[in-house]
Amino acid sequence: MSQKVETSYDGVFNIFVVVKFIKKQNMNFSQDKDKNLLFFSQNYYLCKIIIKILFAMLKLNRIHHVAIICSDYRRSLDFYTRILGLTVIAEHYRAERDSYKCDLALGGDYIIELFSYSSLQPCIENPETETTGLTHLAFEIDDMTSAMAELDRQRIPHEEIRIDKYTGKHFVFFHDPDGMPVELYEK
Repeated sequence: MSQKVETSYDGVFNIFVVVKFIKKQNMNFSQDKDKNLLFFSQNYYLCKIIIKILFAMLKLNRIHHVAIICSDYRRSLDFYTRILGLTVIAEHYRAERDSYKCDLALGGDYIIELFSYSSLQPCIENPETETTGLTHLAFEIDDMTSAMAELDRQRIPHEEIRIDKYTGKHFVFFHDPDGMPVELYEK
């Protein structure tokens, strides 16, 4: 049974994209508009799949950064720099907001944008709770044993080391000063 071809602007645009794809693939395509419309209506799902393939992937390179809002800027900055070893790229005080914005890097790559605000509402969840939103921040490490020893030396409470049942890799959770879960995942 034939499906009706989309008639919205997006549908029309997508048809032209599919036509271009079909021509590039040297598929049989007619100059007769009625035959072309019949092709699309008879192959509606194929066309939708082709469109999804062409547009679904955004060609992302990597995570650019993660934004974290903290309750105590100095305490969180100390945690992320002294405990986790991130370096400050830029630090700004924004008087109009009574807040700080600090860009932190790992290995020279900008990864965390640390914010503070004078009035906050906590929204921290268990890292394995089924919920929407950011649930934890994970860092790759080379050696779990030395990482655990450093957490212990710094008196950072943490859970016991666990093993990812799918990859066999070791991982552990602990919390930043605001209670946000942080994960260390062994390479």
